[in-house]
Amino acid sequence: MFTFVASASRRLLSFGIVGAVGTIAHYATLILLVEIGNLNPTAATTVGFGAGALVNYLLNHRYTFNSTKTHRDAGPKFALIAIVTGLLNTFIVHMGVDSLGFNYLLVQVVATASVFLLNFVLNSLWTFRESDAL
Repeated sequence: MFTFVASASRRLLSFGIVGAVGTIAHYATLILLVEIGNLNPTAATTVGFGAGALVNYLLNHRYTFNSTKTHRDAGPKFALIAIVTGLLNTFIVHMGVDSLGFNYLLVQVVATASVFLLNFVLNSLWTFRESDAL
């Protein structure tokens, strides 16, 4: 049991570090599109989330999970999870910015925190699970 917890803790830490790199890609895209491109924050976060998801997939496949799965197998699973969590992220930003009038960066921080653990759990249990028992 201890080995499982230690392994999961290491993966969660690695997932967080990789996630920080993906978050930088997401936020950089978001800020550039809003501040320079004058794009609506809801649309900009959708594009930024896609950029961050690509970074996250490549780094998580290699470093967090050291996956032996092919991109053909893991990629579509990761993409489906990214679409679901991306829609949740976009919904949170839309509600916070367009409906409630909060600052887009503040709302984005809340959205990022909201989808982080969900992404970790789903990708651990499905995308990068070495056994396809589920």
